[in-house]
Amino acid sequence: MEFIVEKIGMSRTISVPSVPVTLLKVKEAKVCELVGDDKAIVAYSHGKRRNKPIEGQQKKYGLEPQFNRFVTLKVANKEAGDLDYSPLNEAKRVKISFNSKGRGFSGVVKRWNFGGGPDSHGSRFHRAPGSVGMCEWPGRIMPGQKMPGQYGNKKVTVQNEVISFDPENMILVVKGSVPGPNGALGKVRIVK
Repeated sequence: MEFIVEKIGMSRTISVPSVPVTLLKVKEAKVCELVGDDKAIVAYSHGKRRNKPIEGQQKKYGLEPQFNRFVTLKVANKEAGDLDYSPLNEAKRVKISFNSKGRGFSGVVKRWNFGGGPDSHGSRFHRAPGSVGMCEWPGRIMPGQKMPGQYGNKKVTVQNEVISFDPENMILVVKGSVPGPNGALGKVRIVK
């Protein structure tokens, strides 16, 4: 089963020893239409996005205006209506997918932890990548070299142990860290 979540932030348990945890708010969602054996089109609310296609979807499924995002998820529901959150009560482990924090165009020292060269005595080799090519043959840079470029803002999936789930406040508490900034939207998948 899959659920849309929003990252609240990190905390820790009040126990000895203390355990670092991440708090995830499970978004309220409605199952609009079943499209396979266990897949469904699900609507949830996020932001104030509203346009003609979204209004058409809301009218088609008879949704309130706050449900303005649509996604296909694996669900436990057998019919349209409120999303069934009961699988989260028994979940022991979950796979969590978020986009990692974007760090823009970064050099090799920041992106790949290169050491760089000496800082002084005219070395002229400080934070550069160094030698990357060959001589006469094959006379090109081979694919897959660690180079400067876009760092972060990629989909990252991690597995975490579930500490607790509060169905009243819809807060899922998982052990350890989760990629992405606070307030980011992601997907939680229950691992059997």
